[in-house]
Amino acid sequence: MAATTDAKPLTVRCQCGSVSFPTPAAKPLTLFYCHCTECQKQTSSAFGTSAIFPAAGLFPLAPDLAGRLTRWTRRTEGEDGGRGRTMDCYFCSACGSRLLHRIVDADGTPRSTVSIKGGCVEGLDWTGGMHIYVRSAVIKIPAEWEQYETVPPWMK
Repeated sequence: MAATTDAKPLTVRCQCGSVSFPTPAAKPLTLFYCHCTECQKQTSSAFGTSAIFPAAGLFPLAPDLAGRLTRWTRRTEGEDGGRGRTMDCYFCSACGSRLLHRIVDADGTPRSTVSIKGGCVEGLDWTGGMHIYVRSAVIKIPAEWEQYETVPPWMK
């Protein structure tokens, strides 16, 4: 019998365990350590960790999952110059753990990716992530680590 190479999705779980769901893929497309002031506030820490996954397979949210989440929407101010993008932020309705974000473009089109907060992803490989918005960093980031003053050119 041939060995299977199908990797299994990871599990996303909030602090209290009321919300749990599989990631849309076995590993993220990319990993960011974001040092922007919004992520500092959101995490009450020096940076936020975002594991970027395809949104397909997670969105639209299943009714049971959607019923256990609270959504807060905020305007983004990043590289788009404030041209109307918003970010939908999803929290566990019971414990308040922030679990995921999804950017919605000014025309109402949601991005094809979703940011799942790294601390909630069980078994996440934390290596190889890039540091973004280091202009706001409050900790020293070693020069040999991939880093950008704001975002990489391909994200603009």
